Amino acid sequence: MTTAAERLEPGESLWVSPGRVNLIGEHTDYNDGFVLPFALPHATAVSGTRRTDRRWVVTSEQTGETVTFDLADLSAKVEGWAAYVAAVVWVLREAGVDVPGAELNIASDVPFGAGLSSSAALECATMAVLADLAGLGGTGLPMRDRPRLAQRAENEYVGAPTGIMDQAASTLCQQGHALFLDCRSLATEQVPFDLAAAGLKILVVDSKAPHAHVDGEYAARRKACEEAAGVLGVAALRDIDVDALPDALAKLDDDTTRRRVRHVVTEDQRVLDTVAVLRAGDLRAAGPLMTASHASMRDDYEITVPQVDTAVRVALEHGAHGARMTGGGFGGCVLALVDEGACDAVEAAVREAFAVEGFTPPDTFVVTPGRGTYQVGG
Repeated sequence: MTTAAERLEPGESLWVSPGRVNLIGEHTDYNDGFVLPFALPHATAVSGTRRTDRRWVVTSEQTGETVTFDLADLSAKVEGWAAYVAAVVWVLREAGVDVPGAELNIASDVPFGAGLSSSAALECATMAVLADLAGLGGTGLPMRDRPRLAQRAENEYVGAPTGIMDQAASTLCQQGHALFLDCRSLATEQVPFDLAAAGLKILVVDSKAPHAHVDGEYAARRKACEEAAGVLGVAALRDIDVDALPDALAKLDDDTTRRRVRHVVTEDQRVLDTVAVLRAGDLRAAGPLMTASHASMRDDYEITVPQVDTAVRVALEHGAHGARMTGGGFGGCVLALVDEGACDAVEAAVREAFAVEGFTPPDTFVVTPGRGTYQVGG
């Protein structure tokens, strides 16, 4: 099977950005907390060639569509999938970059709507190509600065209130590692995550349940967290230590808000605990932390759906060390940490359970930590 990059003509510039899964740390990023994603082998490739005018002509292999927009269209807001490309043009111009018009071609292996951050992969690859065509290279727009710009593009232009994790993972991850990211300071640590050496695999189950970020549910949870932080007198929920959680919860009047806060505070601690066991080389010990994370997302944050709950339950019943939903929720994918020899049995059991429940058959695949944004042929 060819990769996304192999399916494109290189043009003047060809860059690749991966999707991501988050090993642990869900809905902590916009609370200034901690996350631990790793990059997927699945990626989005964008090739670009400069034009002599200020028009951007964008062709998607996935949809078969070509969308053209100019500066007037950019100001009026481009809609649909091309909005993610237009958003990058917009944010670079806002940052003072003289973005040239361009012919852009897009191919992707990242499943759309599965919670694997296909939008961030598109944004980050597009940003790399446009920065290249603008003559910025790696020094004019350092990789470490790009996640913030890509996040702003998605927040302010597309209108999705996401945190910075997806863009940081797509840009900064290193092969064979998980990215420990402090979403406040943007400090990072590449944490070794050698699954093969430990005799383990990460099985991804794409539940095929619809997944979307630009909706009221995600925004409502973010708003609840921000309001709770105001009541508690902190800049963000990241500032509530897990030991201080009981006192913090006692200051909140609404039970739903208390549960939202409990998830975020305990999830931050689970990220720190997971990083500690990975540093120690005890990868299996991450399993129970993953499972506890899923329970918290299900019961306190209320972002799971029957398909992902079923996948988690069945994976655990058939020997997974841990399992959890990954991504923003309301659909998407499950990660199961399994022994190499148990992977096929877990996969088969999940498929059978979905058939019994009458769910759409899931997609399943094994992933290893890949690398962040890179140039092809550069």
